[in-house]
Amino acid sequence: MALSGLRVLELAGLAPAPLCGMILADFGACVVRVDRAPRSAVAVDVQGRGKRSLALDLKRPPGAAALRRLCGGADVLIEPFRHGVMEKLGLGPEVLMHENPRLIYARLTGFGQTGKYAKSAGHDINYVALSGVLSKLGRKSENPYAPVNLLADFAGGGVLCAMGILIALYERTKSGKGQIIDASMVEGIAYISSFLWKTQSLGFWNRPRGENLLDSGAPFYETYRTSDGKFMAVGAIEPQFYEQLLKGLGLDSDKLPDQLSFSDWPEMKKKFASIFAKKTQTEWCHIFDGTDACVTPVLSFDDAASHQHNKQRSSFIKNDREEISPRPAPLLSRTPAVPSLKRDPFIGEHTEEILLEYGFTKNEIAQLYSDKVIEFNKPKANL
Repeated sequence: MALSGLRVLELAGLAPAPLCGMILADFGACVVRVDRAPRSAVAVDVQGRGKRSLALDLKRPPGAAALRRLCGGADVLIEPFRHGVMEKLGLGPEVLMHENPRLIYARLTGFGQTGKYAKSAGHDINYVALSGVLSKLGRKSENPYAPVNLLADFAGGGVLCAMGILIALYERTKSGKGQIIDASMVEGIAYISSFLWKTQSLGFWNRPRGENLLDSGAPFYETYRTSDGKFMAVGAIEPQFYEQLLKGLGLDSDKLPDQLSFSDWPEMKKKFASIFAKKTQTEWCHIFDGTDACVTPVLSFDDAASHQHNKQRSSFIKNDREEISPRPAPLLSRTPAVPSLKRDPFIGEHTEEILLEYGFTKNEIAQLYSDKVIEFNKPKANL
């Protein structure tokens, strides 16, 4: 795979960092999740695919020293802690990169390493709010609406951090040096929203929230309920696609207002809604499949995994526990991702083998275990 041979240490965290590590693992990197010891009863990382787990108490000096040794043999460190935590542990970039100048030290936080809010707690909704994007999300006359925790945590956080790591790794092939990645989720989602910023002067967002072309204002960019309680998604922006939409709905464009007549949009929405409500989702699919009307069913997770198009592309995979999840994307022609189909690792499941790989002796491992600096998933591990 494309990232085979890459050694990554991921300090266990929530949501964004695990996705970042999983992306690298899916494409071949050897990712070690460094879990906290003493371990909690349940692993919080549900994105542990392809990773191994080492349980290590970083708050103890021997534990911090062990991580320093691990970083000496690693290519990448993914660090998701709040500002200043790693420095207090003696594991800041000035220490680890002095010992391993080739290390890519990725710091993934909500607000970044500097600025007024750098030391503040927050969650996806806060980061999307501070980026300006949340002000654009929501329907007419309603409060801004945060669409689950996808935007900042995963798009602006985990995905862009992975991109930053790959950029830094490419640069390292020329300079031979690592660098620090300051991955702020606020800045990540702001960057993802560049289109919104750069289209302000074009009139895309002149009207109040929920009344514009792409924010649920237009009748031809909206979702509609079907007679069986499901929904269809409509995205017929271009005139030729809009004509196909009207044809499928049984409407004559010559008897309707102009597509871009803003004042008529509310009534057109009602008209479209009343028509969509007369047929089931399946019936509408039969009408619009194979056309350029840009009309598709709104699928549940179960329906998405079993949809013909997605099945033809093997877009979803099933692990050895019959759990379904999306196949890694994008699809590379020569070196595609080959995701692990095994269950996610238990906390501390691979502690011994990882330490051995990184040069620790069995006696050193036994001492760390005796001092309760490390943990094994099975206490009777063979030392």
